[in-house]
Parts: sequence; C-alpha cells; structure tokens
Amino acid sequence: MKHLPLLLVMLAACSAPKEKKLVGSLERLDPALDQLIAPGTQAEIIGEGFEWSEGPVWVESEKMLLFSDVPKNVIYKWTEEKGVESFLTPSGYTGTIPRGGEPGSNGLTLDNDGHLVLCQHGDRRIALLTASYKEPKAEFKTLADNYQGKKLNSPNDVVTDKQGNLFFTDPPYGLLKNVNDSSKQIPFQGVYKIKTDGTVVLLVDSLTRPNGIALSPDQQTLYVANSDAPVAKWYSFLIKGDSLTDAKVFYASKYAEGEKGAPDGMRVDKNGNIFATGPGGIWIFNAEGKALGRLHLPEATANCAFSADGKTLYLTSDMYLLRVKLAQ
Repeated sequence: MKHLPLLLVMLAACSAPKEKKLVGSLERLDPALDQLIAPGTQAEIIGEGFEWSEGPVWVESEKMLLFSDVPKNVIYKWTEEKGVESFLTPSGYTGTIPRGGEPGSNGLTLDNDGHLVLCQHGDRRIALLTASYKEPKAEFKTLADNYQGKKLNSPNDVVTDKQGNLFFTDPPYGLLKNVNDSSKQIPFQGVYKIKTDGTVVLLVDSLTRPNGIALSPDQQTLYVANSDAPVAKWYSFLIKGDSLTDAKVFYASKYAEGEKGAPDGMRVDKNGNIFATGPGGIWIFNAEGKALGRLHLPEATANCAFSADGKTLYLTSDMYLLRVKLAQ
C-alpha cells in the first residue's frame, strides 16, 4: 500500500493534458485584422524536427494535413488523433542515384477530384499521386515535365482552378547548383498553366524567382510571390484565357534586419483576403493588397493551408508545423 500514492501521482501525470507550445506575436496594421484573427493570437507548434517543411494541404476526406519535407524527400501527414506520421517516400525524387540538395516534393494541392498533385523538385515535374490515401505508394502520373521539349527547372508551387487547369511556378531551387546548374535547360524562371488537355502554356517569364501561387475566389486574379531579395514583392495578374494581363506589384516591402523568410507560399480565403508567408512570418492582406497585419514567427515560414471550414490556418515554418486559430 505504501506505493499507492506514487502510482496515483504517475497516473495523474500521464493523464494530464500536454501544455501547448506557442510561438509568434501578432502585429496589427489595420483594425480590419480583428475580423480575421483575434488580437494576441499566437501559433501552436503541432509538429517539429523537420529539415525544411513545405507545401501543406488539407485533405478533408481523410481529416488529415499533408506536407513536404523537401530535403528529406518525404511527405508527412498530421491528424488530430495521431499527430505527425510518415505518409510517402520518396516524394519528389524517384531516381536511383543518390543526390543532395532539395530533391523532395514541395508545393501540394488537390485536383477537383480530390487527388494529390505534387511539385516534384528531383523529378522536375508536376505529378499526380495515383495510389490511394489509405495505401500510399510512390506511384505517379506525370502531368508536366517540360516546356517545348526542355525540362522544367524544379516546380515549386501549384494551384487548381474550378475548370481543372493547373497553374504552377518553376524557380531553380531544386537544382543542385540553383540557377547555375548545368542541367538547367530553360533560361528563365516561369509561371505556367497546364490546361485540361495537358498542354503546357507559358504565362510569365520575367520574374526572377516565382514561388508561391494562388487564385482569387472568383478565379479572375492570379497571385504570385517573388522570393528574390532585396525587396519582397507579391504580384497580381488578371487571367484572360491562356494569358495574363494587367501585371501589378500589389505589395512590396523592404526586409527588416534579422527577419527570416521571403515571399513564398500563400492562400486566399473565401472573402479574398490573402495569407502570404514572407519576411518575418506571415502577412495578411485584403483583396486590394492592403497589409492588415503580420504574425511574426521565429523561423522562416514557407507555406500555409486552410482547414476545410477555413477556421484554422496551418503553417510550415522551417523545422516546425504550426497551426493558428482564425476568427472567421
């Protein structure tokens, strides 16, 4: 009986809820921010220990978040019940010759049938996962791996429109020597459209490092982040069939000393507000490109994704997976 109190203490410790790890601080630039995210909100760490986390996407049918670890060539999944688990490897490089750099998948999205579409750095293509979510295997269908017979650089981020067309960016970050890699076949860093018939159309060839990409709710505007310092820039374009018009820098900002990160992945909510990773954390803009606020984060933040109901924002932030509760 003398051991009973110790046993009770141990059981109590095991059953006690884990304390949340919170990071970040919210900067309010406009009162309209309060309608999107409550004052004082911080990000909760729900996964950690990654090398460079990227490209989150929520899969409602499985109640899971998928995200890439680009250097490790792995896709992980996160669920409320089990936390982080390995989902798929290899994710972006299926070759047999070992290579370093950033070979894995990067941006992820779902097509209109709910299938996973991947930006694959190592294989230099946009691919469709043909295996099931229940039994994931590295089985892919190539959707695009070249433009006019020349190999793509390393597709970075991708978004699907309501008609099933795919828009993607193709900077050189997945090449071993970046823009100076000898295997680079296309002289520019492009923004492309994959039409439903499989045709690859070049939309933009003038951006130095096109990165994150997103669509407005009405599908009339395409947003592209350019991750090339020294000035952080986000662009908007009007979509006219198979071309883009009315190119604008909808927001530009100088980097502050000590801020980590660059314009990278982004998502647009149902009301047209843009949640964009960038210097210092994640920026929130309204549809007119006005900065409403920033959630400052301690590490470079690469991309984000909404839950199905739009009330939670998931963030890939270097070695962390984060989530933020939204007010909408």
